[in-house]
Amino acid sequence: MYVIAVYDVNEKRVGKMLKLCRRYLHWVQNSVFEGEITEVKLRELSQKALDIMNPAEDSLIIFSSREARRLEKNILGLEKNSLDKFL
Repeated sequence: MYVIAVYDVNEKRVGKMLKLCRRYLHWVQNSVFEGEITEVKLRELSQKALDIMNPAEDSLIIFSSREARRLEKNILGLEKNSLDKFL
């Protein structure tokens, strides 16, 4: 499955969330990640994120699709981290 994950966490927890998401997905910009992931790995990521987050003030939003090609991506302005450089 292909996912886009976006998080908004307190600055005290940003570093931990960044490291966690980088273990599972590709960094796109600031608090945005995308990539292919299995359902098992997605559940693992979600559980570990909940362990880091304070649900009263933090959020993680995950958009999913069966295939990346079913999503159309338009970038306006500077692309912070192009995935086109991957082999």
